[in-house]
Amino acid sequence: MRFSEEQVRDIVALKESLMDQIDRHHESIEMLEKNIIVLDLFLKGSSFTKASQLEIKENEVKIESIEKPVERSIPIKRANDGKIIANAFVTPDQVSILLDNEIEISAEIPPFKSFFLDRIIGEMKKKDVVEVENGKIQKESVIDYVINKNGINIREIIIKNYRQKERVSELINTAGWSLTRMLENINK
Repeated sequence: MRFSEEQVRDIVALKESLMDQIDRHHESIEMLEKNIIVLDLFLKGSSFTKASQLEIKENEVKIESIEKPVERSIPIKRANDGKIIANAFVTPDQVSILLDNEIEISAEIPPFKSFFLDRIIGEMKKKDVVEVENGKIQKESVIDYVINKNGINIREIIIKNYRQKERVSELINTAGWSLTRMLENINK
């Protein structure tokens, strides 16, 4: 069967469109899987006491033991090849994103400051400031971050006072996206 030049172009365009859709869906699936991991970690780490751990004496309930929340590690992978570029460590107080030792990127490489720091964390900070003004939270509870560097290269991003569990997955996912784009910008 012989195709015209226009039909071949249409077939190539269709193939490219399908490949793009596969890539987008693959990235969406990875993001959903990361969100499920984060939710599982929070569910496992949530503090509740089993009935067998309660001792009842004279109308008083005494908790025999409460597990201390443990720091959990979540790998952050590059979308194109699945290589781990960082690990996120989540505690009730902060999220620490520790870059892999092989990764060398400066905080000056886009879109780190413009997207991750200014847009993502900056918007969360604005919302927290409004809550401080409305008396809902204390000033010390506003989200903040620290960037630890080795020379000019980022080694660790510490995000303090994330306060809301929903923010954790957004912070981890957008950090992964930002780091991936930064690495792509270095290799251009």
